[in-house]
Amino acid sequence: MSDDLRSGDSRRQDAVLTVENLSVDALTPQGARRVIDGISFALAPGETLCLAGESGSGKSVTALSIMRLLPRSSLRIAGGDIRLERQSLPRLPERAMRDVRGGEIAMIFQEPMTSLNPVHSIGAQLTEAIRIHQGAEGSSIEKRARDMLDVVHIGDPARRIKQYPHELSGGMRQRVMIAMALSCRPKVLLADEPTTALDVTVQAQILKLMRELKREFGTAIILITHDMGVVAEMADRVAVMRDGRIVEAGSVLDIFERPQADYTRELLAAVPRLGAFAGTDAPTRVTATARPPLPNGVAPVLSVKNLIVDYGASSNLFRRRTLEAPAVQDVSFDIMPGHTLGLVGESGSGKSTAGKAVLGLVPFTGSVTIGGTSIQGLSASAMRPVRRAAQMIFQDPYASLDPRMTVGAAIAEPLVIHGIGSKGDRRERVASLLAHVGLEADHALRYPHEFSGGQRQRICIARALALEPKLIVADESVAALDVSVRARVLDLMLELQETLGLAYLFISHDMAVVERMSHDVAVMRAGRIVEAGPRRSVLSSPRETYTRELIAAVPIPDPRVANPRE
Repeated sequence: MSDDLRSGDSRRQDAVLTVENLSVDALTPQGARRVIDGISFALAPGETLCLAGESGSGKSVTALSIMRLLPRSSLRIAGGDIRLERQSLPRLPERAMRDVRGGEIAMIFQEPMTSLNPVHSIGAQLTEAIRIHQGAEGSSIEKRARDMLDVVHIGDPARRIKQYPHELSGGMRQRVMIAMALSCRPKVLLADEPTTALDVTVQAQILKLMRELKREFGTAIILITHDMGVVAEMADRVAVMRDGRIVEAGSVLDIFERPQADYTRELLAAVPRLGAFAGTDAPTRVTATARPPLPNGVAPVLSVKNLIVDYGASSNLFRRRTLEAPAVQDVSFDIMPGHTLGLVGESGSGKSTAGKAVLGLVPFTGSVTIGGTSIQGLSASAMRPVRRAAQMIFQDPYASLDPRMTVGAAIAEPLVIHGIGSKGDRRERVASLLAHVGLEADHALRYPHEFSGGQRQRICIARALALEPKLIVADESVAALDVSVRARVLDLMLELQETLGLAYLFISHDMAVVERMSHDVAVMRAGRIVEAGPRRSVLSSPRETYTRELIAAVPIPDPRVANPRE
């Protein structure tokens, strides 16, 4: 390990948080298995340490250990110490630890929908933290809650605090989580993939907010991320984790410019960079062969005309139509066989709603045709063959998987529903799909909670591919994946597109990934497509100011450019 993070490090003398020789065991039927193996680091006030590494490397388990939120039935701290200033957190009584959580140490979790209570309003959950840890009372609590929503750039906070988590987009839910974590001005902020669900413009605002919090209050930050552009912009120091160990640590400049470990060099080489495919018209793999153009007269796999999704169209209890603007307004596009349309825009712009509408998952007006079949007004039975031809990969992997089903059963379920293959055939198909997305065949016997967020998303991708569909709507399908796995999954999706003629509606806030995957790009804002065309023209010569702002906000994986330090 680098001397930069050793237990003898001089910065431990004034550290706000010290982790020393931390070890964590997973409790399995076969006995204890070491998942965190003797890691050490210290965090000074106002310092940002980024933990980088593949999903499953132990980054999130480290953060949960600090918060003492490890599930007792499956994980336990096996050794070492965690100190907040001079206070040993593993030795604190649970009552005292509850005061530490949220007040002195706050955490932004990776999956906001599983962290927010679905039966309580946003306002109730936000004010709870303020009331408990800040002692605020009466109308001042609600004002503080509205102010925090405004800080994280959620418009109309007076209305939003009355809404429930399911009424917000994934990006908005993540901003609510960030507002809750920042509301009590903690000494230490643990941020586990805090901007994964956010578009690049809001991500830039949130990262700026975290830097301001650090400067103003001396907040120390542990930032867990697979986005090396975010690491370059935010980190003072970086610790690279693999298999529960820190394999390399040092200043952000040392890690980016003078990496010592082969694994670190592999991570940096896999980072997607916007502009890497400038001057080309179509996505290509390293091993791809040129495909002849489509013959004239080939019909689109997906044709969308004048699509409108208006959640406010139905009357409320008092038979009065709400005045909220439609979520999707007059959207039209076609996707040809073997082609990808990248759909980009801010969270709340209507991207995910449009993706759900084209598969008939939300009510809509207009025309949607999949494989020559108009889906408007189809019954559930009439939609079944359409469902086989068109699949969706959702943004939130944990909410997409039944926690009571094994991973193998979840992947095989579409095959069972459509009566495809024998039990043995389905087992082989499941093993093949798991291998395609970088998992092991024996993972089929495990349950979703036994996997990291990135691993769960790979499972969802395998499930979507089970029926060999002609159209896949991929809603932030690789957002939760680390850079090396993401590169492999994107290459897999391109390979499947080439061999099977798959069409993708690829919804993403990652402009570099959109450039990597797309033939055409459409930019959405406030429910409308404001710019669309071939990826070369949209990304290299955008006409709209909004498109230029999206491109300018993309983090640059170079610390000297993203956050000059010398």
